[in-house]
Amino acid sequence: MKKSLAIIAAASLFAGVNAEDKIVIKGSDTLGAKMVPQLAEAYKAAGNEVTFEIAAEGSSTAFTHLQASPVDIGMSSRNIKDSETEAFTAKGMEIKDWTAAYDMIGVIVNEKSSVEELTTEQIEGIFTGDITDWSEVGGDAGPISVYTRNTSSGTYKSFQEMAMNKRDYGADTQKMAGNTQIADEVSKNANGIGYVGLAYTEADGIKAVEVDGVKLKPKNAKDYAIARSLHYYTVKGKLSDAAAKFLAWSTSDDKAKEIVERVGFIPAD
Repeated sequence: MKKSLAIIAAASLFAGVNAEDKIVIKGSDTLGAKMVPQLAEAYKAAGNEVTFEIAAEGSSTAFTHLQASPVDIGMSSRNIKDSETEAFTAKGMEIKDWTAAYDMIGVIVNEKSSVEELTTEQIEGIFTGDITDWSEVGGDAGPISVYTRNTSSGTYKSFQEMAMNKRDYGADTQKMAGNTQIADEVSKNANGIGYVGLAYTEADGIKAVEVDGVKLKPKNAKDYAIARSLHYYTVKGKLSDAAAKFLAWSTSDDKAKEIVERVGFIPAD
């Protein structure tokens, strides 16, 4: 009996150690589909004995998870809303914002499209449904097929604010789950247009158009109309020691910055 109790106690202790060393990160697809998984793999390869649970479900879910579930880090491609901050405060929770990287949202068309450049006014018209044919923006005649992110996406809201004057999306826009899905659809549709994070603009079958005459290049971020910061959010007292260590590494280490840049984003200073 004593031996059994000792085994159970040891097993419980071992499980507790593993739980402490598991880092749970949820939220943005822009961050969670490529960048954070690659950072996690590099971090483990450097000798850190931790496991990761990463779920890329959309920026809005970062805040619901941080409030209601055992999540260490929330990923968001937009700033936290005042209403979301107030929800944390109402529960006696203090939220902290970390800059994960910087991004430029690329407006992509099919690689066969004759359109190479759009103004922000034309982009607004296309995504709100005011412009419906490519001939209206200097392209070959044909109905425009518009692909957007879904409503839980931070990119959906960031694009709406920066490129659409906060207007509603057109009724005929087709909502996709992630950057990759938008790029795939545009690559298959000669009349397609969509938007994706900088890291996703090199996919086959698509090209990024210039916006107001500015090419989608990291060196042009300050002049590019649709640029933004990407964020990690944490809750005071809810961040494990293992997660805090990873967070510090991922936002300051030179190796981490190399990965951020290689994936296609702009490292935070």
